[in-house]
Amino acid sequence: MGEESIRLTEVTKTFTLRYQRTAKQVAVAKMRGQQTVRAFNAVDQVSFSVQQGESVGLMGLNGSGKSTLLKMINGVMRPDSGMLLTRGRIAGLIATGAGFHPQLTGRENLVLNAAILGMSERETARKFDEIVDFAEIGDKLDTQVGHYSSGQSARLGFSVAIHVDSDIFLADEVLAVGDRPFKRKCLAKMEEVRDGGRTLVYVSHAAGSVRRMCNRVIVLEDGRVGFDGDVDEGIRYLKYDDDRTENMPEGMEDEHDNDSEFGAEL
Repeated sequence: MGEESIRLTEVTKTFTLRYQRTAKQVAVAKMRGQQTVRAFNAVDQVSFSVQQGESVGLMGLNGSGKSTLLKMINGVMRPDSGMLLTRGRIAGLIATGAGFHPQLTGRENLVLNAAILGMSERETARKFDEIVDFAEIGDKLDTQVGHYSSGQSARLGFSVAIHVDSDIFLADEVLAVGDRPFKRKCLAKMEEVRDGGRTLVYVSHAAGSVRRMCNRVIVLEDGRVGFDGDVDEGIRYLKYDDDRTENMPEGMEDEHDNDSEFGAEL
């Protein structure tokens, strides 16, 4: 460590929420004096830095700004104000199947996404078989991705991203799709990335996975940093409890069960 890998200084991203969808609805609302739009900060004056080689778990309830922040770090979005700096090549999966063209085959999408992520033709050719084997898509490599299940798209997307030689790896709920054996394989591969000295930013609700992967937790609350520090303290701050599901966010009980399985391997 020693060098900064990521630095954010008062980063803010504002979105506009529209209450009506049609011109008629907007006109009626204005005649009645009702509000038609509302601006809100999805990320609100966020500041922190990450050292090269750190593994950071980015946590928070749904709608807290985690994915928006990750997209800005990835360069997909730009802050409306503040400064965001990154060092080196960035790779990762910020949405399952992101960037895949449904009318292209898995093979074509693999090559295309590898190029988008900065892999040379030689590098892609060298790693091609390894990427395909890891993705476990069987004989569907030359089938249009539009005919893939969400799990197959997620596996191929993760496999391409994890095999890119990068300095920073970003992962947004990449383990949310797929069976348990594949989730375990993803975690093991991400541990390889972490142990190889890359910076890891991992967005997850899963306390067990964050404990396994990360040495620091940042908690977002309504777009602001509510906590930044020790992993166990961050999980307690969120009131997540691996032994009880009633404190988990709605809909997260299944992921909690997976955490228990991961935890048994530690």
